[in-house]
Amino acid sequence: MKKVQLITDGACIGNPGPGGWACILRFGAHKREMFGSAPHTTNNRMELTAAIEGLRALKEPCEVEIVTDSKYMLEGITKWIQGWKKKGWKTASKTPVLNTDLWKELDEQNARHVTRWVWTKGHADHGDNNRCDELADRAASEQRSSQ
Repeated sequence: MKKVQLITDGACIGNPGPGGWACILRFGAHKREMFGSAPHTTNNRMELTAAIEGLRALKEPCEVEIVTDSKYMLEGITKWIQGWKKKGWKTASKTPVLNTDLWKELDEQNARHVTRWVWTKGHADHGDNNRCDELADRAASEQRSSQ
C-alpha cells in the first residue's frame, strides 16, 4: 500500500462568504497541489472539502497521513462522527449536525484508505500547511473578484 501525505486547508472571506480550499498530496518525491472555491460558504465547509478532494484524488487505497490545522475536522472525523451516525446525524444536544453532506462524503473517502489524522498549528512553521493557506486564500479572493 502506498504511503501518502495529504495536507489541507480552507479559507473564507467573511463567514459565510466566498471561500477557497487547498490541499497538497505528497508521495515520495512527487507533489501535487489542488485547490478550488465556492461562492457562498463557510470556513468549515472549505476545510472539509479540502480533505475530501485530496482523498478522492487517490486512485487506489493508500496509507494516508492527513495534516490539518482544523480542530473541527480532526475532532469530527476521529471522535464525533461515530456518535453522529448512531444518532442519525444529530449532535449530543439532538440538533442536526452542520455540514452533514460533507461529513458523509469525508467518512466515505476516509473509509477507502488507512488514515492517520494529525493536527498542526495554522500559520506556523509547517511549510505545506502555509502553502495550502496561500492557495486557499487565493482561491477565495479570486472567487470574490468574480462575483
